[in-house]
Amino acid sequence: MKSMVSRLRHRTVDMLADCRGIAATEFAVIVPIMLVMFFGTVEFSSGVAVDGKVTLMARTLSDITSRSISVVDSDLTNFFTASIAIAQPYSPTPVKAQVSEIYVDSNSVAKVQWSKAATIGTGATQATLAPSSRNAGDLVTLPEQLLVKQTYVILSEVSYHYVPTVGYVMAPSGVNLSDVSYTRPRKTVCVTYNNVPAGCPTP
Repeated sequence: MKSMVSRLRHRTVDMLADCRGIAATEFAVIVPIMLVMFFGTVEFSSGVAVDGKVTLMARTLSDITSRSISVVDSDLTNFFTASIAIAQPYSPTPVKAQVSEIYVDSNSVAKVQWSKAATIGTGATQATLAPSSRNAGDLVTLPEQLLVKQTYVILSEVSYHYVPTVGYVMAPSGVNLSDVSYTRPRKTVCVTYNNVPAGCPTP
């Protein structure tokens, strides 16, 4: 009986002293955590990069438009195409952009003069114009410092629905990123679109 207890004790001690397999066990425990951290870092970094591009797209769209005296559909198509192309190497398809001209009247009320939107379809290399969510005459809330009476402002709005590749790391349905940019017309009092506003009136 004593010899059996002794053998059992020795085997228990030997088993506790045996370190074989510890590294494999630790590896199996740590790897999933490391993979989640790795993919999480990659997805977060990509999201931050796309967010920066959204800001740059908005600034580019308003800046290019504000440098014109008058624009037509073909001009706006080129402006949208150039600004949305900034999304590369990420897909430009989720981009939704629109540009509007805002007039601040003598009562410091800001209203839309004209507005146009555009998207880029899957595989397309040029933007396609679309109706804007803003209509002529709509009231617009501008930052207080831009409410200068009888002046015009070019407003660009860009949004991007970013969907992560690895859904379980970030929101599987994606994240909506957006930004706006304001610029003053550079070469004239206002930028006309199809002769609107006519002669840049200041009622």
